[in-house]
Amino acid sequence: MARINFAFGATERITQACQTTLKQYLAGQKMVVYSSDIDRLRQFDQKLWAVDEAAFVPHVWADDPLATQTPIVLVNKDLARTLEGMSPDTWLLNLDDACPPTCGPLERVLEIVSDASEDKEAARQRWRSYQAAGHDLKSYSLQSTSGPKD
Repeated sequence: MARINFAFGATERITQACQTTLKQYLAGQKMVVYSSDIDRLRQFDQKLWAVDEAAFVPHVWADDPLATQTPIVLVNKDLARTLEGMSPDTWLLNLDDACPPTCGPLERVLEIVSDASEDKEAARQRWRSYQAAGHDLKSYSLQSTSGPKD
């Protein structure tokens, strides 16, 4: 079972996802970013280019020939195929309103939740689904200084 980290209290979900991705990239963490909503992933892609003026976060779409060599991979369909052969220490950042269709071999899933009521309600549904599946759930407040360190 995967460990699922919920980070609550984001001012804006996509912006926080980009900041989290930058932080994890700088720490050497490989990530797959998933949403079935292509427009949401495009918004994430665009914001990731501008998350920090002095930083470059190498990322590609899952169907790019360089996907296996790039630290951040964006995927909106066929998640299972994208996760095949991924190292279990790769993290999955879920930007979908529902749980991802699979975690594949990955041991960690990140969920970022904004203060918007519809986002919090969707997160509650995901929490219950993950819990029913037997995953290890952790929650963190983005308003505090503590959070997932590993």
